[in-house]
Amino acid sequence: MARAEGAPVGSRYADQRHYVIPARLADLRGPVTGVVTLDRWLDWSGDSDYDLDDAGDLQLMYQTVLNQAASVADLNRWLDADTLRQVWPRLWLPARLRALWQARFPELAAPPRTLAG
Repeated sequence: MARAEGAPVGSRYADQRHYVIPARLADLRGPVTGVVTLDRWLDWSGDSDYDLDDAGDLQLMYQTVLNQAASVADLNRWLDADTLRQVWPRLWLPARLRALWQARFPELAAPPRTLAG
């Protein structure tokens, strides 16, 4: 019996998953306040409304978009570069997704800046 082409034997889905990454963070110019409703292909949970003025909703929406984006257009539409930089350390993301983004944008891996007192 011939084996179908595909992922190597023993590989994990997490190692094969395709993630979308923009060329520049500056291209991320999504909404920063108010209630947004994500497209169905990004959030099919039935409750795709997120209040960006609520820290928990904001974090969950960013996690959802980063994990589910099928195109750079999805990222550009829903994410904001400055907001992403602020919430990045608190996002719960697959290790490979985080590593890919930080390889492209090393500033995301930098420790958060503190205000001089």
